[in-house]
Amino acid sequence: MKSGLFRVAAAVVLSFSPFGLAAVGPALPTPAPAWKLKDVEGKTVTSDQFKGKVVVLDFWATWCPPCRTEIPGYITLQKKYAADGLVVVGISMDTDGTEPVKKFIKEFGINYTVVMGNDDIVSAFSPIDGYPTTFIIDRDGLIRSKKLGRKPLADFEKDVLEVLRPPAAR
Repeated sequence: MKSGLFRVAAAVVLSFSPFGLAAVGPALPTPAPAWKLKDVEGKTVTSDQFKGKVVVLDFWATWCPPCRTEIPGYITLQKKYAADGLVVVGISMDTDGTEPVKKFIKEFGINYTVVMGNDDIVSAFSPIDGYPTTFIIDRDGLIRSKKLGRKPLADFEKDVLEVLRPPAAR
């Protein structure tokens, strides 16, 4: 009985942690779902466009404080590793249309693709238990990592590099 209560208490405490959490779900790696969404200008963007790349797929919203603190790190990663085949894609879960998202992109200087999310993409990648939820997808289209919540950039960068530059390639 005590161990069960401890697990529940630990889950509650961890759910409020400012750091990323390991997700409960299927064992990784697992194939990433295919998707097709519109960017803020109405242009169709698909997962097929990123074949052969390492993709950081971030579910976020403009109103989400932890999302806002992580975005500068994603801008940095996009700049630093684009030539190595890294692509950051933000999936905005804002429901007030594209205008607030466009304003946010401009204000933060976002240098990566941002698409507008919907229930279908959330279902495809479920469980999504909050924002930000971020996936790292390898060059073969396999999900290698999933995190809920924010994580310090240096720690997340290590996770990205494990996929972008596997130990055999270093």
